[in-house]
This record gives sequence, structure tokens and C-alpha cells, in this order.
Amino acid sequence: MNARAVVPDFELPATGNQRFRLSAFHGHPFVLYFYPRDDTPGCTTEGIDFRDLYPEFVGRKVAVFGISRDDLKSHERFKAKFSLPFELLSDPDEKACAIFGVMKMKNMYGRQVLEFVRGGEL
Repeated sequence: MNARAVVPDFELPATGNQRFRLSAFHGHPFVLYFYPRDDTPGCTTEGIDFRDLYPEFVGRKVAVFGISRDDLKSHERFKAKFSLPFELLSDPDEKACAIFGVMKMKNMYGRQVLEFVRGGEL
């Protein structure tokens, strides 16, 4: 998918008993960042970086959302543990992951497995 491609609308459950629908943000700037798993070292660092920069995003009227395949219960714990001020979206069926190309087949110990990779194809 290239930067001029139209991203299809999708909806995902979010923390805070909310739902995220892409079309609701049409014409408004926002960040969707994908990460493999709650409460792991790299993903925690990434979330904390977004948390620490969050006032700058708010000052520019840019919404921030994190997306992983974890369930909402895990997201709520992760969000509370690190005081993340933005909502986390649950994508257990990999709907959004597929749209943005963040899942790839990898060879792991001689076996092909579908794994999360950073740097999707948008």
C-alpha cells in the first residue's frame, strides 16, 4: 500500500469501554502505532515515549492510539501500569494489522509463522 492509497474503514474495541472507527477521524490528524505485545521491553519503551510526548500531540490536536493483538483486559492493565493517557485498540483478528501490513511470514526454526514486524507497508 502506498501513501496515496485509501485505507478502508475499520472499527476496533478500545480501552475505556470505547470503540475506534477510522472514518470518525476523517479530516483530523491522528497517530496509529502498532506494537507486538503489552508489557514487553520494546513495546513498553515505545508506549512510554508516546506518553511522554503526548502533551505535544495534544497541543497540535493530534490523537494517539496504540494497536496490538492483545485483548482489552491486557490493554487496560498495561495502560494503568504505565499511565498511558491515550486509548489502546485490540486487534485480535489482525484486521487492522493486515490493512497496514504489519504481519509477515517469517522462518522460525525451520517453520513458517505469521509474526508482527515493525515498519508496515503504508
